[in-house]
Amino acid sequence: HENTGLQSQPPPEEQNYGATAAHVRHGLSVSVSRNGPAKRNYLIAAVLCYANLINFMDWFIVPGILLDIQKYFKLSDGDTGLLQTVFILCYMLAAPIFGYLGDRYNRKIILGAGIFFWSGVTLVSSFISESYYWIFFLSRGLVGIGTASYSTIAPTMIADLFEEGKRTTMLSVFYIFIPVGSGLGYVLAAGMAEVTGDWHWAFRITPCMGGLALVPLILLVPHRIQRRTAIHRALSISGTIRVAAEKPGVQRTAKTTWCQDVISLAKNWSFVWSSLGLTAMAFVTGALGMWVPLFLYRAQVAQGIVSPCLQESCNSSNSLIFGGITIGTGILGVLVGAEAARRLRKINNKVDPLICATSMFVSALCLYIALMVAQTSILSTFIFIAFGELFLSVNWAVVTDILLYVVTPGRQSTAIALQILVSHLLGDAGSPYLIGIISNAIQAKNAHSFQWNFWSMQYSFIVCAFVGVFGGGFFLLTSFYIEEDRKEAER
Repeated sequence: HENTGLQSQPPPEEQNYGATAAHVRHGLSVSVSRNGPAKRNYLIAAVLCYANLINFMDWFIVPGILLDIQKYFKLSDGDTGLLQTVFILCYMLAAPIFGYLGDRYNRKIILGAGIFFWSGVTLVSSFISESYYWIFFLSRGLVGIGTASYSTIAPTMIADLFEEGKRTTMLSVFYIFIPVGSGLGYVLAAGMAEVTGDWHWAFRITPCMGGLALVPLILLVPHRIQRRTAIHRALSISGTIRVAAEKPGVQRTAKTTWCQDVISLAKNWSFVWSSLGLTAMAFVTGALGMWVPLFLYRAQVAQGIVSPCLQESCNSSNSLIFGGITIGTGILGVLVGAEAARRLRKINNKVDPLICATSMFVSALCLYIALMVAQTSILSTFIFIAFGELFLSVNWAVVTDILLYVVTPGRQSTAIALQILVSHLLGDAGSPYLIGIISNAIQAKNAHSFQWNFWSMQYSFIVCAFVGVFGGGFFLLTSFYIEEDRKEAER
């Protein structure tokens, strides 16, 4: 196989996949490769991070110009929320399929095809006229299918390229591009709409960026990246791995069916509870990402700060500010979460889920305060939304790292795919639509006014604060099982 920095010697040495172990003992202590990953691995990781940036920019182009799209296609709040729901539903339904393929077939080809597909569909969607709104809905669903191929497989490729210590760092860098890409999606959409006076141009930039990503993907990423599979029975003891000798060269990578993988994961309580915690995160972030700029616009109209938008191109300042907040808090949150987990693991083996639980509770409180002060102070609303997003972002890399050390390597693509399916099915697939439907119901029972347009969105958003509290509880439950499940994965 090609040199990916994961060197194996005859007989192959056990690759460390625990959260704290750093050495291998095979009869006596043997150091894991000290030379670190090759430079090529960092270049491959950079390509994957760049593609992740484009991935999430495509996710949040629609929320960045939501008011323009809503007016252009003449959509109600419920129908507007359905736009993101269609995207997420297709994304999550496709994820298990790509998880199955990623565990068994060439991941480079799957990634390349996915990037090409979603970039092409995004470009085509920029030419849809107002009479064919259903085609626009369909195009968002197809983009969701394309992005599922990437989000399912790319993290496992990074995990295979780097050893434990560097793996956490590189995954943190990879996941930084979730909030950065999300924020840039708002900025790109709002900026292009403002510069050109036509929101359609927002959908014509990321396809070009996707084409640029394909070139280094084809040139740099090898057809096969060596997977980290458990060859020996390993137990983590005081920073070393004691390996029970097995037949040299025999790898315990017996093929299992997809149903066997699912049954095994369903019995892994750390995976189950952390996935439900991630589901609560997805619910909140999906609702916030879709509706916050429109909510702020309605708050400003209710206060008389801005005039109602009647022209074709509306003021996009809220999307630009919210995009900037998303980028800044996302970078800071991911870095703080990864660093806190790295340092505190030395003190407490349960610290990862405890960090996630704490951040969810604090985030829920900040978001509730932001909703309550929106009618009196837009500045205070921005501040508390920023803190809410900051604490949500703390969890991104930590949750993925939990999955990677409580699930055996041969099931990780499937585990990520199932986590995507559950978290989106019960999370952000429905939350934008749910918020829109509640808002519609409140408006229907009251006289039409700008004040009730604002209140309807404010009251429907309160659901997110309560879901955030439930998410913190799920992560607390994870802490009760994580040590046992980590040891089981090492075995």
